[in-house]
Amino acid sequence: MEKPEIILIGGGGHCLSCIEVIESMSEFQIAGIIDSKSKIGDEILGYKIIGCDDDLRILRNKYDYALISIGQMESVTIRKKLFNLLKELGYILPVIMASTAYVSRNSVIGEGSIVMHQSIVNSLSRIGKNCIINTRALIEHGTIVGDFCHISTNAVLNGNVSVGDECFIGSNTTFANGLSVVSDVFIGANSLITKNIKFPGVYIGSPAKKQIE
Repeated sequence: MEKPEIILIGGGGHCLSCIEVIESMSEFQIAGIIDSKSKIGDEILGYKIIGCDDDLRILRNKYDYALISIGQMESVTIRKKLFNLLKELGYILPVIMASTAYVSRNSVIGEGSIVMHQSIVNSLSRIGKNCIINTRALIEHGTIVGDFCHISTNAVLNGNVSVGDECFIGSNTTFANGLSVVSDVFIGANSLITKNIKFPGVYIGSPAKKQIE
């Protein structure tokens, strides 16, 4: 049976990882990549750039599935804008899970999210829509991650942690059990979270402290 085709939105570094995750699956065939108009015709890992954002409406006549392959560091704005556009145009935004990831059958993952290689999403966890669960991240039992979040490489969210919407959790960050984080929080790499985070902002350190803006 022929696999359905999917287009990737964004041709940067995160796209490279998304390609390899999709190639590890047996569910989709990559039809092409959407990037800037000047790059149309170029190739990324053997897949052509077939259009720019302005072409998404026309391409919807040919393709049902799309994945946002732009990363999320300092701002969620671009990924959120693209998500809303793709939904408006009627694209299906599937959940993408690497073949080497472990995702509990008792977890829930929202549309458009990607779980990358060697990540673990354990029992009764909930991941929101349009999230990145990056390589080797650990989402322990009962943990909730809101919409439009990026959980970076090797981050550890221990049991029953709750993370709000539009958060960035840096690489190698560790959360103690049962903590909560409000929406719109950026946590720098190698941080240790030992207390609830009640206010939006930037937090860095071990233990993490709010940075003065």
